Amino acid sequence: MNIQEILKKTNALLEGHFVLSSGLHSEKYLQCALILQYPDYAEELCRQLAKEIKKKHKKIDLVASPALGGVVVGYELARALGVRSIFTERKEGQMLLRRNFEIKKGEKAIVCEDVVTTGGSTKEVMDIVTSQGGETLAVASLVNRSGREDVFGKIPLFSLYQINIQTYQPQECPLCKKGIPVTKPGSKQK
Repeated sequence: MNIQEILKKTNALLEGHFVLSSGLHSEKYLQCALILQYPDYAEELCRQLAKEIKKKHKKIDLVASPALGGVVVGYELARALGVRSIFTERKEGQMLLRRNFEIKKGEKAIVCEDVVTTGGSTKEVMDIVTSQGGETLAVASLVNRSGREDVFGKIPLFSLYQINIQTYQPQECPLCKKGIPVTKPGSKQK
């Protein structure tokens, strides 16, 4: 089953008025947790993603993901790649490597997220990989909703699905102007 079928089957593409993790507003929101609650779907999608990554990268040491959205995807991708999985967390608004996780100098990492919109959280994880002496080979996500292929400059982005969903600055949001109640479904708290 492909990701579009799974998105539809699990009702993971929500409609309404949402505040994204970036602070931008949108009338659609991808709630990948609705997919990832089914281990078979998570395993299958991450196996597809791993297959694409292996075509370009033979030596991978680890997958690093931001909590919370990237943890399950990162774990399943690491399993499909046969490498270890670590994750970062926010503490007082700052992305950190905790729980005695470490990245050894020279280790090659794939940074993994469920959905890439602005790439902000992903870039924070990439910075942590670099600061620990590792190297980010690529970024992986189930969905790329950024509207761009070059979100991370020369670092390639592997994703299973691309969707262009309009986003708005809060002060320019037509949904706010219509008085439509807003929901913040994401987990990132800055």
